[in-house]
Amino acid sequence: MVAIVDYGSGNLRSVQKACERLGHTAEITADPNRVAEAGRIILPGVGAFGDAMRELRARGLEEPIIAHLRADRPFFGICMGLQLLFETGLEGGRHAGLGVLEGDVVRFDLPAGFKVPHMGWNTVSWSGVDGARLRITDQDHFYFVHAYHARPTDPDVVAATTEYGGPFCSAVRRGRLFATQFHPEKSQAAGLRLLGSFLA
Repeated sequence: MVAIVDYGSGNLRSVQKACERLGHTAEITADPNRVAEAGRIILPGVGAFGDAMRELRARGLEEPIIAHLRADRPFFGICMGLQLLFETGLEGGRHAGLGVLEGDVVRFDLPAGFKVPHMGWNTVSWSGVDGARLRITDQDHFYFVHAYHARPTDPDVVAATTEYGGPFCSAVRRGRLFATQFHPEKSQAAGLRLLGSFLA
């Protein structure tokens, strides 16, 4: 079972529809027991780091997500779902994240001429992943919308970087954990290929 975790952070139906287009059934759920039973978890989301973590905890979803990750079961994080993997988010104060990956999540500090949020299409430079297996290349464009980005402590977890006033981490991976700052469900053919690789 593929569980799309519902913690009130939006964007869920578009992720579910993308899975359906790829021929997979995915259940949107806020039930901790269903999340614990899932063979694969997708953690999407938009919004503020602190609010997202409060909702995960209030709904009892933090523990089954962490248990899933510690067991190295397939996990795909999208946008906020990548940021929450880290120890600390610095949006509107200092907030503890899931702490699965070391590092923090900070607001863009950009040169003149670059707007925050980073919004729109951009390319991704992949490293430490098999692009052929994932059916992606450095020429593919993906859709971003975010004002904050992750700063992993361990460079080995960085699966991709993107240039926007300088390089930032746009994907992470460790074992069967994979997460992207961009939205594959909004990234047309390239995004569907990437999501399809995870579901397969």
